[in-house]
Amino acid sequence: MRIDYIRDGLIEEFHEGKLLRYPEGNIYPEPYYLRSCAKPLQAALLVDCGAKLTDKELALCCGSHAGEECHLEVARGIMKKYGITEDMLKCGVHAPLSRTMQDKMLLRGEKPSQIHNNCSGKHLGFLVLCKINGWDTENYYELEHPLQQAVIKKIYEMCGIVIDTPHSLRDFPRKGGRKRANLAQETLPPLRGKWSETEGGCRKIFNSSYYPITTDGCGVPIVSMPLYNLLCGYINLLKYDKIINAIINNPYIFGGENRLDTEIIQKTDGLAAKVGAGGLCVVLNTKKQDAFVVKINDCSMEARRFAVLETINRLGWGKIDFDNKIRIISGKVVGEVVVNL
Repeated sequence: MRIDYIRDGLIEEFHEGKLLRYPEGNIYPEPYYLRSCAKPLQAALLVDCGAKLTDKELALCCGSHAGEECHLEVARGIMKKYGITEDMLKCGVHAPLSRTMQDKMLLRGEKPSQIHNNCSGKHLGFLVLCKINGWDTENYYELEHPLQQAVIKKIYEMCGIVIDTPHSLRDFPRKGGRKRANLAQETLPPLRGKWSETEGGCRKIFNSSYYPITTDGCGVPIVSMPLYNLLCGYINLLKYDKIINAIINNPYIFGGENRLDTEIIQKTDGLAAKVGAGGLCVVLNTKKQDAFVVKINDCSMEARRFAVLETINRLGWGKIDFDNKIRIISGKVVGEVVVNL
């Protein structure tokens, strides 16, 4: 896949990447970090553990919110319900993603805090899980913590990643370390290799490579895997009606101002989407039980948006109008952005 910026007939800029649809199988075996695309998968544990969250609260835990007043209100509701204080959050501080909210805070002389972090919903979900299970809340972000062990195990389970030592995740490689583990990745035919049937009609292939674990921007462990396995996780997310309904029925709480996933959910019927850092976006068609993922190699958010919206339109999953024209300051059109899938 390539996105070309063509200015008066000359390609001035281009971005390359990968587009994978679920039925295609594992044609890109190299791993990528899931980044924020992991959030709905991580939130599946909240449903498993019976967390008493409203649809809006669950949507906030699944998403990357823009730090607006509506998001802060929902976040504070979770905190009050489970006895969580803001100083318990370990996600770090950054300005709200919403430019409107940034301007409001500037005029009011307010400084951002951890609750404005786009990942604070995920971290609140983590603290809720700690409260429910009686786990320590001080170091919940560490790989060795039982919370993170449970989160990684859940993601691997949903995505079809199998390791031969599931209870020793603390020994799993991080940041390209030397330790290795035997893995299995779920795949669908037709693919090359020696296959054996497994439960549910899927097939798996064993290899001796490993998928690194690193620390995400908000300070918690994040796993890597092939893009196909990420899609497997989202297909399995269809078993979690509460999560799907929470996301689709609350797209603005899930994201917010100028968020690509919010735009997709609002402008289509039955699509759920989740963006992630590193040029990632997963789109799940809940009616067709299908999904695709876009990964932009240089992580361009603008190129990602063009690629994702064009893919939705070409698949017939929706009709989202977007402006692909290149204009000068006066408004004159001098080129266009072309998506080559």
